[in-house]
Order: sequence, then structure tokens, then C-alpha cells
Amino acid sequence: MNRRSFLAVTASTAAFFALAGRSAFASDPIFTGLVPGVAVAGYDTVAYFTKGMETKGDEAFKTTYMDVEWRFSSQENLDMFVANPEKYAPQYGGYCAFAASKGYLAKGDPEAWTVYEGKLYLNFNKDVRTLWKQDIPGNIEKANANFPGLIGKS
Repeated sequence: MNRRSFLAVTASTAAFFALAGRSAFASDPIFTGLVPGVAVAGYDTVAYFTKGMETKGDEAFKTTYMDVEWRFSSQENLDMFVANPEKYAPQYGGYCAFAASKGYLAKGDPEAWTVYEGKLYLNFNKDVRTLWKQDIPGNIEKANANFPGLIGKS
């Protein structure tokens, strides 16, 4: 990593930790802070698995799951989600997986994502995703332990 990249990651990480503990949306099990009432800011969660890329959903293909709206880019993806929402919904309700591993809630960015062992994880931004990827199994173990106690805090 060159000096410029290191400084960018350091600054981004500092901002992440400054914001992570002050979540205004911590009582909601699904993060909808980027587009109110809509999960994953309207991105198609099935497309991460089928296309391997982030894809905006369309309001024509939507459903409600866990009391929020989920959008998809096609009827086929909508049908796949409805048949098995637990498979396609992001872990930790779409909050940042790295923050959950550190005991905080922070926004999940639908463009800073990872599919790992068949599950979708979002991170605060791409710099934080770099930190997340340094120890995905360890971070998942910590996040799994922390996340249930984070919902409902404010």
C-alpha cells in the first residue's frame, strides 16, 4: 500500500469510528438510512449473487420483508428473494459488518459489499471494506456475537 492509499484508508477509518458509535437508526433491525423505508438503498440484493455486481432495483419489482421495502432489477430476482429472503438479505440487517465486529452500528454502503461463503455483507465504505477483508472469518465471529445486542440501542 502506498502512502497516499494508507492516508486515505486512515482518514476514512477515523471518520468511520467517529460516526459508528452515534447511530441514529440503531433501533431498526434493517438499515434504511440511505433511502427511508427501503433496504439496501434500493439495490437488488439478489444481483450481488447472480451478477456479482451492485445493481439498482426498480420500483416495479418490489416486496416487503421485515417491514421494509426491497427492490429488484427483475421479476426473476424478486421471485428468488421472496422464495428465500434469508439467503439474499445482507447480514446484520445491512448495517456495516465491520462496525458490528467492533461493537457498533454504522451505515452499510451497497457499493462496499462482499459475498463470503454464500452470504452478503455490506461495509461503511470501500476503505472499511479493505479492513473487513483482512480477517473476514474473525470479523464475522465477532459481529455474530455483537450484533444481537446492538439493535435497540440508541
